[in-house]
Amino acid sequence: MRHVPLSLPAFALCAFLASPALAHFQEIIPSADILPDGGDVKINLVFTHPFEGGPVMEMQKPAQMGVFKDGSVTDLLPQLKETPIDGKAAWSLDTSLDEPGASIFFVEPQPYWEPAEGKYIVHYAKVIVDSYASGEGWDELVGLPVEIEPLTRPTGIWTGNLFSGVVLKGGEPVPFAEIEVEFVNDGSITAPNDAFITQVIKADANGTFTYAMPRAGWWGFAALIEGGTPMTSPQGKQVPVEQGALIWIKTTDMSGK
Repeated sequence: MRHVPLSLPAFALCAFLASPALAHFQEIIPSADILPDGGDVKINLVFTHPFEGGPVMEMQKPAQMGVFKDGSVTDLLPQLKETPIDGKAAWSLDTSLDEPGASIFFVEPQPYWEPAEGKYIVHYAKVIVDSYASGEGWDELVGLPVEIEPLTRPTGIWTGNLFSGVVLKGGEPVPFAEIEVEFVNDGSITAPNDAFITQVIKADANGTFTYAMPRAGWWGFAALIEGGTPMTSPQGKQVPVEQGALIWIKTTDMSGK
């Protein structure tokens, strides 16, 4: 068979299709997961690729930002400050937790148009900060359209511990949901190849998944679920919406001290 050389555009297209898609993660990372004496905490919001340290994607001001505690939601949207990273919009806020118990910070970003995948992305992300190391309230649900219910307390976790959760949509388990897992890499870890960047697991028939985190730091779990209602793309076409249920977990090395 005679081999016909590919034109440059065709070659570029093949290379793009052959390369793995970068995993988008909506980060909502606090300055600490536990405040032993209560006090101040800083929350950073960045839309990025955690393991690779970027690129950072433009993040419009969220549609919703709040904290859930003791059965009620406090709106934090007015407290958000734009804090650009690498020239792209990101956000942060400073707040104080003066009462014991778990505070569940959550964000609903504006839909993000991803032309490479031909869809919008909306990641509902949350993280738990435990004030006074109470160990209480961590399993409460915010009531987001898609959400991960923790079965393992998501604070005070040693490196190597298992984390388990249930993927929910509309409050109901999602059988065999796919979950992407990434580590927030400070540049100290080099993946042997692209297969190691994003770990992929599947929930069981009850929507339950388990994962062991092998290194200290922040880990993101993103359950990807197809939304029921399409949106209109910038080109005027009806396109699917990827809803992500995200939860962020910090692990800590066990020292001999």
